Amino acid sequence: MVKTLGIAVVGFGWMGRVHTQAYTRLPHHFPQLPLRPELVAVADEVPGRAEEAAGQYGFATAVRDWRELAADPRVRAVSVTAPNFLHREIGVALAEAGKHIWIEKPVGLTAEDARAVADAVGKAGVQGTVGFNYRNAPAVEAARDLVASGEIGTVTHVRVRLFSDYAAHPEGALTWRYERARGGSGVLGDLASHGVDLARFLLGDIESLSADTAVFVPERARPTGATAGHTRATGGELGRVENEDYVNCLLRFASGARGVLEACRVSVGEQNNYGFEIHGTRGAVFWDYRRMGELGVSRGASYQDQPVSTVFVGPGAGEYAAFQPGSANAMGYDDLKVIEASHFVRSVAEGVPHGPTLQDAVASAAALDAMVRSAERRTWVSLE
Repeated sequence: MVKTLGIAVVGFGWMGRVHTQAYTRLPHHFPQLPLRPELVAVADEVPGRAEEAAGQYGFATAVRDWRELAADPRVRAVSVTAPNFLHREIGVALAEAGKHIWIEKPVGLTAEDARAVADAVGKAGVQGTVGFNYRNAPAVEAARDLVASGEIGTVTHVRVRLFSDYAAHPEGALTWRYERARGGSGVLGDLASHGVDLARFLLGDIESLSADTAVFVPERARPTGATAGHTRATGGELGRVENEDYVNCLLRFASGARGVLEACRVSVGEQNNYGFEIHGTRGAVFWDYRRMGELGVSRGASYQDQPVSTVFVGPGAGEYAAFQPGSANAMGYDDLKVIEASHFVRSVAEGVPHGPTLQDAVASAAALDAMVRSAERRTWVSLE
């Protein structure tokens, strides 16, 4: 008989829903897991939101204060999907209460915050998984294997891009995301954190970097009520955008490879244009999130005028087989979170980490902090 794992979710905006839906899908895609999630409790400070979640998804308990979860013996694991500025307080407290945590990136506002959560998880002996979901795409895992096999030779350089328009409208509300004290480093924590994790996942440690940042929409209207996602606001009091809309960063890897990471949240005409291009001494591999199941691959011995082939990944790549029986069947964003949920539950069941850990979050956050310092000082910054 499969044992149950009591689950709670803190923060029920869009990401809280994504986590919850991932838990409910686990028995269908990963029936072999020795633990089956049971939705025990949901916490959200917005009046009525937790109750709505309980009614829709079947949580046994709905509360406004997440602290009640720490004392609830039914809760063994918690998804932390609250805003960035709450990550440290919630993550540390729940780990100290003996709860396993699946926490969204960037795990706080700084590397210090991420380290505090990582230390709490380590001292408590619980498991911690972090929401770096793009590394879970089967094509990304296939690209990593391709690079590691040496088929494209020695990697020389990589370009990682994350362009989006979610903040491009000038009427976008001045939510916590645009405040330094609550949102941290803007697009760095929101998108570039994923870019750093992809770069490290594919090519290894980053040794040093040089970054430039900018704010292109300097003022926004304050919202008059509770917000979720990327709400628009008109007529409200204008406030200053305190953190970055854009970052461009040069990277030097410990392997000797070079890289460029570029991220922007106000790119008109770009909808989730995320991806990478990795070049080696004998070939290259390309991935575009919007064509998640495809890789562009160039390999051989021609060097000059060497063609690029489109490869459709299939059941042999990553966790693809848990979703589709044959190559070129489409997967989506939510599927990546189901994979992430499976890693989390497997970590809890086996007592060893699977998937991205709090140490990955610390490494990403350290790179983001270095980007901020580099942009301020206009110089290269070492990550050693």
